[in-house]
Amino acid sequence: MKAKKVRKAVIPAAGLGTRFLPATKAIPKEMLPIVDVPTIQYIVEEAVASGIEEILIITNANKHCMENHFDKAYELEERLAESGKMEQVKMVDDISNLANIYYVRQKEPKGLGHAVLCAKSFIGDEPFAVLLGDDVVVNKKGKPALGQLIGAYDKHGASVVGVQTVAEDQVSKYGIVAPNKSIPADGRAVKLDNMVEKPKQEDAPSRMAVLGRYVLTPEIFDLLESQGAGAGGEIQLTDAICRLIDTQAVYAYDFEGVRYDVGDKFGFIKATIDFALDRPELKEQVEEYISSIIKKK
Repeated sequence: MKAKKVRKAVIPAAGLGTRFLPATKAIPKEMLPIVDVPTIQYIVEEAVASGIEEILIITNANKHCMENHFDKAYELEERLAESGKMEQVKMVDDISNLANIYYVRQKEPKGLGHAVLCAKSFIGDEPFAVLLGDDVVVNKKGKPALGQLIGAYDKHGASVVGVQTVAEDQVSKYGIVAPNKSIPADGRAVKLDNMVEKPKQEDAPSRMAVLGRYVLTPEIFDLLESQGAGAGGEIQLTDAICRLIDTQAVYAYDFEGVRYDVGDKFGFIKATIDFALDRPELKEQVEEYISSIIKKK
């Protein structure tokens, strides 16, 4: 039987963003701009470009501005139109029409697994995508990262976690997958035996790290409901996926694209520089400035 189409996505965005204090004292980390576009908009745009029709953002009580960003802004559009700034009118209007976006609050900070569980009623019995806002992925020459995972799901009819290879001394920072050694890889997809959360370097089963993109079957919700607290005393999505591997196939897909860890300060700076260099109106100025810094040294 043909697998159901992946139409819905969940974006967990209820975290406090403490690594970016004091900025995140009043502004959600998802609204911090890379040049002039909030991080979460890039995530939503990737979902839409991957064929997602409906998006549920998991928020908390302090993230109203995120909802406002994707809402219609009548007064702003009217003022821009009165000033003849029609390009900006279109830009603002396009943001409010990106996708059907819904919101639900995670009332307690119980971890990523619990945040995903908050989407159970929204998802129903369909496969769905999860996109974490700390990972922005750019793939200029091909499909967006999530679109690649959805392609792997369509082919295998099973859950898929997005991975990329990291340096050996970085494995302890990520969830690391353990590929099934008896089944050969199918292109960039490999069937999994297990996943290990932040292993020691010497214990890591591979260097393939889970990087913020998932396509999951709805059976994950039953597992999340019975999942006990794991690392940090929180309900971990990784733990539930490990249990899912015991009952059905789960694949890792080594997606193509440049990934930015915008939950890290230096990763955020790298993304800002690269995105600025990609803007025709900023490229020359940024290059000149970087050159001037190098010359001073």
